[in-house]
Amino acid sequence: MRQKPDMPLSEVPLGGAESAGVKSARRAIELIETFAGGDVWLTLSDLHTRTGLPRSSLHGLLRTLLEAGWLEADPGTASYRLGVRALICGTAYLDRDPVVPYAAEALELIRDRTGFTAHFARRNGTEVVYLETRESRRSTHLVSRVGRTLPTHATALGKALLAELTQDEIDSLLPATLPSLTPATLTSRDALHAACALARDRGYGSEIEEGTPGVRCVAAVIPYRIPATDAISCSMPVGQVSDAEAQDVGELLAQTTAELGRRLRRAGIR
Repeated sequence: MRQKPDMPLSEVPLGGAESAGVKSARRAIELIETFAGGDVWLTLSDLHTRTGLPRSSLHGLLRTLLEAGWLEADPGTASYRLGVRALICGTAYLDRDPVVPYAAEALELIRDRTGFTAHFARRNGTEVVYLETRESRRSTHLVSRVGRTLPTHATALGKALLAELTQDEIDSLLPATLPSLTPATLTSRDALHAACALARDRGYGSEIEEGTPGVRCVAAVIPYRIPATDAISCSMPVGQVSDAEAQDVGELLAQTTAELGRRLRRAGIR
């Protein structure tokens, strides 16, 4: 008997048990993302409030995720947090990304040249996700930023990446209201468009205390995809860097990422 070719997932009909299975999978994903974006420990009541999922469904999902290692439980408080399985799968993403080793070399070069912390990040919708970090040798910051996310409009990384898009594309991508992380965060679309235009003109994005108080950043995209998805930034304490020095770092980033983009294209990485 001739075997039927596999049907694309988008064309697979949903119904009955299949539809129920998809619903459960979506709820499990929503639950994991709630843990990733929330406090360290969450109770069933916390999860019910944040997700709106029925308590009966939450009991089954929590038990399944707990047994699979995606969650850990604190019996004393009847609360849960992400388990080690989440780290294993997240690390696997980085281990299999061909860009990361090249980006890590560039981060070390930037840190050694500037003395400041350097980050490699990728845009995921309206957020930038930090994939690799090289801390300043003088830094007392001990918690890695890898895996953390920040909104594109509040970061130099995000502005550099948004500058790759048209104004209409930026408007259709971002939410109607731009949330404020600090008093300096740009929440006006006109101001954001102006910042993106400036990043486009000079080859790097910048921000001063828009994402984190006391910190200013510059960032440049890695030009190996169109539009660019990845960028590298340098974080600097506000009181230690003048505007002219920040400009020098921005120009260094633009040169470094341009060379990195050429290396990636020569290696056939897209």
